[in-house]
Amino acid sequence: MAVVAVVHGIGKQYLGAHSLHAGVAAALLDGVRLADGPPLAPHDVEVAFYGDCFRPPGARPAKGGDALPGRDRAEPDDVALLLAWWRQAALAEPDRVPPLEAPGTAKAATPLLVQRGLRALARSRFFARAGEPFMIGVLSQVRRYFTETDDGGARARAQEAVVAAVRDDTRVLVGHSLGSVIAYEALCAHPEWPVRTLVTIGSPLGVPNFVFDRLSPRPVAGLGRWPGAVDRWTNLCDSRDVVALTKELAPLFPDGDRRVHDVLVHNGWQAHAVERHLTAAETGEAIAAGLRTRENGP
Repeated sequence: MAVVAVVHGIGKQYLGAHSLHAGVAAALLDGVRLADGPPLAPHDVEVAFYGDCFRPPGARPAKGGDALPGRDRAEPDDVALLLAWWRQAALAEPDRVPPLEAPGTAKAATPLLVQRGLRALARSRFFARAGEPFMIGVLSQVRRYFTETDDGGARARAQEAVVAAVRDDTRVLVGHSLGSVIAYEALCAHPEWPVRTLVTIGSPLGVPNFVFDRLSPRPVAGLGRWPGAVDRWTNLCDSRDVVALTKELAPLFPDGDRRVHDVLVHNGWQAHAVERHLTAAETGEAIAAGLRTRENGP
């Protein structure tokens, strides 16, 4: 049984629940210990793995897989999100990343613009170790999650992974990157779950058009629904994280006395890395608070 379930982020299609568990559990235990939280063991942590939804089949590349798109085609949603990341990276590192000069170019999904955007992001410290195929694969995973909505699609399969990971004694659900979107939607769909604490890290939940406006359930009048029976929601991100374009979620998900607690952390230049998030004392405290609530009452 696991009291904490973690939904991983994008770009993990060549791993698995067990291969991810070792690093994720160790980092989470370190963070909780740093926050003087309740003692945990690795078996108290479960990883909800959905990465295989995006792994191309061996016979031929899947549409929207992690191969670099052809020079004569590019998905408009991928390009738009790429440009949004480019703008954010240029703001965070103006000495390294050139600005997106002409606002009107955002409407022109040309192969040249895609290549310029990828090269600009590659100059940032954030994406310094990521090649072009990885970056375009990450973009396509966000798009595919929101467009592959049938029973066998990525969205349904990712939700099933969270359902399988949440047990009767699970009290804290942690979502990283795209995993925070999956965790949020799962909690909204299952208010009967015993989870009372949601911790989102490096989350794109607040990104307009690409993510926030496509959530299930859909936001109403610009406001998202509070997730299920959660009492405490902490959202953590690094100020230089280009994936978490919207740093504060509290204004987007109000619910009376319950509000998102937005916290900035410092992760160095691996601003989006899940391990660095989990070892932060601030993340450890957010998880520990949910575990203390479990110890003191229902």
